[in-house]
Amino acid sequence: MTLHTVKVPSLATLRDVAAELGMTFDETDLAGHHEAIASSIAALQLVDRMQDELPEVRYPRLPGQRVAPEDNRLGAWAVKSVIEGAATGPLKGKTVVIKDNVCVAGLPMSNGASTLEGYMPEIDATVVTRILDAGGTIVGKSVCEYFCFSGGSHTSSSGPVHNPHRHGHSAGGSSSGSAALVASGEVDMALGGDQGGSIRMPSAFCGTYGMKATHGLVPYTGIMPIELTLDHTGPITATVEDNARLLDVLAGPDGLDPRQYGGDRAYNHVEALGQGVKGMRIGIVQEGFGHAQSEAASDALVRAAAERYGAMGAEVETVSIPMHTVGPAIWLAVAAEGATMQMMHGNGFGFNWQGLYLTSLMDRHAAWRDRADELSDTLKNTMLLGQYMTRTHGGRYYAKGQNLVRRLRAAYDAALQRFDLLLMPTVPMVAPKLQDADAPVPEILQRGFEMLPNTCPFDCTHHPAMSIPCGKVDGLPVGMMLIGRHYDERSIYRAAAAFESGVDWTAISA
Repeated sequence: MTLHTVKVPSLATLRDVAAELGMTFDETDLAGHHEAIASSIAALQLVDRMQDELPEVRYPRLPGQRVAPEDNRLGAWAVKSVIEGAATGPLKGKTVVIKDNVCVAGLPMSNGASTLEGYMPEIDATVVTRILDAGGTIVGKSVCEYFCFSGGSHTSSSGPVHNPHRHGHSAGGSSSGSAALVASGEVDMALGGDQGGSIRMPSAFCGTYGMKATHGLVPYTGIMPIELTLDHTGPITATVEDNARLLDVLAGPDGLDPRQYGGDRAYNHVEALGQGVKGMRIGIVQEGFGHAQSEAASDALVRAAAERYGAMGAEVETVSIPMHTVGPAIWLAVAAEGATMQMMHGNGFGFNWQGLYLTSLMDRHAAWRDRADELSDTLKNTMLLGQYMTRTHGGRYYAKGQNLVRRLRAAYDAALQRFDLLLMPTVPMVAPKLQDADAPVPEILQRGFEMLPNTCPFDCTHHPAMSIPCGKVDGLPVGMMLIGRHYDERSIYRAAAAFESGVDWTAISA
């Protein structure tokens, strides 16, 4: 246990603190405050001497090994290791890679960032323990984007992650390594994270199945936060059954995550597989197509895939949800200020919630202030916007954005009263080329954010959404996104499994 030793400030330091808060004191009043604060510091010193309350690490593991370039052709491995899970369980025989924003005790964690390199967590995230309890074998950590702030795969401090379908093209982000390793067949399953689409976007680019479940269904405990109301983690897999099986293992409250407010439920998503889609009602969301950056061939392939559900017995029709077009703006109001205040100024964890805080991660992450020039341009741009808006407007646009989330959620809920599922392209295009290392800032930012418009609204509204591969354009995968009612992941899996079993997406091209 590291003691940081809280010290009583000098009178000069206390005066500086007061000035930061816009306060002025004469010498007598300042001395009075100083005396009271000295008593308070004594209480905080008692807290400092107490043992922290952290979960037990139960499974032995090999030290992490960096991967030689010749064995890391996609740039997707952050570190390899072997952690054998329980002798039996639903994941026995499955290999799982963990996104590098998730704590695995004894394995280095950088979250794609040079400023966090060298950090070694002392705990396993809840999801890691659940995978091991279910018999899974964890085989390492996957590269992710710099503090997870990119939908492309070009911002990690370790270098770009390549698309397994075409070297030199994006694997998507921010769970870039997770999707690439699953799609290349190097692992069976992966954990991803999703605040704006970061499970679903790389799944679309790489041709994997990526589920962002209902907010809070999967505990986020032990994962580096970005913004509490946007944080999601979940499975990326090569098959629907593996995806449902992994979500069954991950789901449910752990008593440590304030994002989990849905109560305990029975989770058996695998049971929904094989039921077919006959009688299901699927709404093709008109506003999910035809974005300024949309590729016509990709849009057309998703529409054709949607019509295949009609041939399987589902009722398929187009539905208009005009609010979907302003969803990205509402998300941005929440994400820019919220992430700047919590993940950066709040050292990842911020304040005003109860659960597991990882002080070692907070201490290490705080170093970004002395190395801010190393941050990725996608993160810098978000922070510049968030800092400007907070300084100039005092958080009112974050607050208004959160208020408008209710209207956006209601718009989707109204459509979901008519339909069992909504459907649209996961992203507007197939995987673009990775840009050069010295690309200009506008190009870096474009490649980081251009794929967000369909995915990010559902991080705000908390609806479950899954990307499933539905074909290829010019040899690169196209993702189709299915959206369901809150806690109705079963309907999504039912439809995803029907498409997987009835359509060979690798044989469909445009």
